[in-house]
Amino acid sequence: MKNHPMLLMLRSHFWFIPALYGTVSIVVAGVSVYIDSIIKKDFLPTVFIVDLSLAQTLLSTITSSLLTMTTISFSTIMVVLTTYLSQFSPRTMQDFLTDVHTQRILGVFIGGFVYSLILLLLLRESNQQFHFLSPTLAVVYAIICVGFFVFFVHHVGRWIQVSNLIHHITTNTIKSIHENYEDAKIQAADEPWKDWESEELNLVEPSYMPAAKSGYLLVIELDKLVELASTDNIIVKVEVGLGDFIEKGSPILSFWGSEKNLDQSDYQALFHVGEERATIQDIDFGLTKLVEITLRALSPGINDPNTAISGIRALARILTVLAKKNLHRSFYNDEHESLRVMVRQRHFEDYLYRCYYQIRHYGIEDISVVAAMIDSLQLIATQNDKKTKGMIWKFSRYIQQGIKQESLLELDRTYINEKIQQLAIQTEHANDYHPL
Repeated sequence: MKNHPMLLMLRSHFWFIPALYGTVSIVVAGVSVYIDSIIKKDFLPTVFIVDLSLAQTLLSTITSSLLTMTTISFSTIMVVLTTYLSQFSPRTMQDFLTDVHTQRILGVFIGGFVYSLILLLLLRESNQQFHFLSPTLAVVYAIICVGFFVFFVHHVGRWIQVSNLIHHITTNTIKSIHENYEDAKIQAADEPWKDWESEELNLVEPSYMPAAKSGYLLVIELDKLVELASTDNIIVKVEVGLGDFIEKGSPILSFWGSEKNLDQSDYQALFHVGEERATIQDIDFGLTKLVEITLRALSPGINDPNTAISGIRALARILTVLAKKNLHRSFYNDEHESLRVMVRQRHFEDYLYRCYYQIRHYGIEDISVVAAMIDSLQLIATQNDKKTKGMIWKFSRYIQQGIKQESLLELDRTYINEKIQQLAIQTEHANDYHPL
């Protein structure tokens, strides 16, 4: 079952999980104090029984310690973000901040601090002399926090490595592809009979719906949009794409049909925008981050071709999955097979070009990078059908055209020719192979 878009957007905010943990801690603190007031002393071992003075001392120590842990954690996070900003890409900072482990660790620290602080406020001299549950829970919580702090150090050590960052972006992007695109084998491209109405619509002037607010388009609820258009008996065309920045009042939809009893706010509510892009449905954003990491690694200031090669391989993994999906679907019909929604058509060739053209430009003089690009194309070709193989071979000619053949040394030329020949064989174009 897919998560609701609003829940996905909330989870993408850094403050959501820590705020949730803090709220739950306030409730738990109130409940534990209430249980202290009704529990019988004889029901628990003496090890759990402490007086008011000891309880306040314990809680004061735990509160100050957890505040220190939280401060250190925030400082460490800033160091990681600075590294991401200077070494990788400004857009990759979002991946660390929205990682569920990072948010949960801070949530545990903040929850423990809030819990201990609320208990200090609630435990008064007027209370009974003995307390049971509250201090015990606080001590157990503090021990758990120490374990989480050790895990946080390990977590940061892993995330500071670019290989783990690339893997995380790749995994999230592939997951988004599986969630938002049908397999080409299961859902074929649009048959001519499904979109016959679109030809007639070209002769009719549509009406437009404006955006309710400004921001980056993160999610479009297409299934609900089809249902709503069917209920209102109209045909809708989506005028914006995922990841686009839309201004308030600019057209997001054009539609054909009667405007009577049509509530535009119902349609606007199906377009979710945010202050920054996110890889919820916008797979282009994941590809953009990998391209930027690769380009930054190729820059003279960093000069890290091995990281660039890892980025190229990650792009190949995503494109391998993407090539198996039905990207060409642009018409959505209701249960009566009537056309209801039209969206922008996407092409695999566009993704190929947008992933490689900058890398080709800046890395064409590095033999290892050129070889990695050819290997990545070979990876995509080996796992896809004949049509995709043809696209791959045609695109490989674009990369070969950029190679400065006159400057290649003999061994470099031999190495690259072997790669190109293997690609020609994998794409079933061995007869079209011509060495450099």
